[in-house]
Amino acid sequence: MSSSSSSSSSPKSIWVLSYIKLQFFTRIRRFLHSKATRKRCEQSDQFHIPKNLAEASDEVEINMVQVMQKQSGQEEESVAKLVQRSVKNLHFGSWEEKEMAAEEIEKLAKDDVKVRKLMMELGVVPVLVSLAASTVASQRRAGIKALIQLANGTYTIKALIVEAGILSKLPKKIEHVDESTRTEIAELLLSLSSLANTQIPLSSLDILPILKDILESSSSFEAKESSLGALYNLSTVLDNAGPLVSSGIVHVLMEVSSIKGISEKALATLGNLVVTLMGKKAIENSPMVPESLIEILSWEDKQKCQEYSAYILMILAHQSSSQREKMAKAGIVHVLLEVALLGSALAQKRALKLLQWFKDERQVRMGPHSGPQTPRIAMGSPLNQKDAKEGKKLMKNLVKQSLHRNMETITQRANATGESSKLKSLVMSTSSKSLPY
Repeated sequence: MSSSSSSSSSPKSIWVLSYIKLQFFTRIRRFLHSKATRKRCEQSDQFHIPKNLAEASDEVEINMVQVMQKQSGQEEESVAKLVQRSVKNLHFGSWEEKEMAAEEIEKLAKDDVKVRKLMMELGVVPVLVSLAASTVASQRRAGIKALIQLANGTYTIKALIVEAGILSKLPKKIEHVDESTRTEIAELLLSLSSLANTQIPLSSLDILPILKDILESSSSFEAKESSLGALYNLSTVLDNAGPLVSSGIVHVLMEVSSIKGISEKALATLGNLVVTLMGKKAIENSPMVPESLIEILSWEDKQKCQEYSAYILMILAHQSSSQREKMAKAGIVHVLLEVALLGSALAQKRALKLLQWFKDERQVRMGPHSGPQTPRIAMGSPLNQKDAKEGKKLMKNLVKQSLHRNMETITQRANATGESSKLKSLVMSTSSKSLPY
C-alpha cells in the first residue's frame, strides 16, 4: 500500500480501533467491579474515562490493571487476562488461534455465569457459530463445546446462537461426523430446544433431520438421550406435532422405545404426540403397535415406562374397537392383570381402566342372542341391569380363571407378604364392583 493511501486511512482506523478497545476494556472493568463489590461493598469505582478516544484504550488498560491489583486480587487479574486474550484471538487471530480461544472460552464460561454474559456482550457468539460450521473437525468441536457452555442456563445466549444461524450451519450428513462430535451436537440441540416453550422462534424443521439421523446412526447412548430430550421439548408444543409426524420420527421413536436404557423419553414424546390426530394415526399404523407397547407393560423394573405405555394404549383403545381387538389378540389382558396387581399406583389405575373397557366390550359381545338385539354401546357407557348382571358373572369367572392360572408366577414376583395378601383378597372379590375406575 502506498504512503498516501496509508496516511489517508490511518486516522479513521485508529479511531475505530480505539473505540473497540475502549468498549472491550470498559466491559472488563464492569465485570471486575461486580466481582470486587462482593468483597468490598463500601469501595467505589475509581475509573476515569478520558474524553479523547485516541488515548482512551491505553488509559483504560492501565486503570484496569491498577484496580485489579488493589481490589480484585490475583484471581480476577488472571481471569481478566484470559478473557482479554481469548476474545482478542477469537476475533482477530488465525483459525488455529480461534480454536485455542474457543477452548479457553469453554473453560471460562463453565465456571462463572458472569463470564458468560461478559462474553456475550463482547460479541463472541457469531464467531463461535462460524467456528462450529468449520469443515475442520477440531475447530468445529471447539466451537460447539464453547457454545454449549455459553448457552448453559441462559435463554438470551441461546436465542443469540439460534439467531446467528447455528441450526442451518450444523453438518447435514451426520454419518460423516465422528461419534464424539455427534454427542456434542446432540447436547447443543438439547440445550437450544428448551426455547420451544418460549416466545423465541425455533424452527423444528431445521432440527428434526439432525436429531433423526443421530437416533438412527449413533451408537452413543448419551447422544441418543440428548436427541430424545430435544424431541420431547419440541413435542410439548402442539404446533410441532405436524412436522414431527411428517418427518417419520414416530417409527424411530417406536424402535428406540424398545431399548430399556433410553425408552422413557421416547415414550414420553409418543405420549405427547398420541393426543393429536396425526400422531395417533401414525402410532396406530406402526407395525410395532400394540405388541411393543404391551411388552413394555411387562417391564417391572421400569415403572415410568409402564405408566407411559399404559397411557398410550389407553388413548389408542379409546373409542376404537379395532384397536381393542388387536390388543386382546396380542395378549394384553394377562399383562394388564399383572400391572394392576404389581405396578405403580398410576400404572395400576390405568391398567384397571383398560381392563374395565375390555370387560364392557366382552359383556356386549356375549349378551343374549334372542329377541331384539341391544345396539353396540360406546366404550365406558352404562349397560342395562340385565346385561350388567350377566356381564359381571362372566367377568368374575374370567378373572378367577386367569388369576388362578397365573397365581404362581405373579406370587414369585411379589417378594413380599403384603403383595401375597393383596393377590388373595383380589381373587376372592373380583366382581366389577371390586375394580375401581
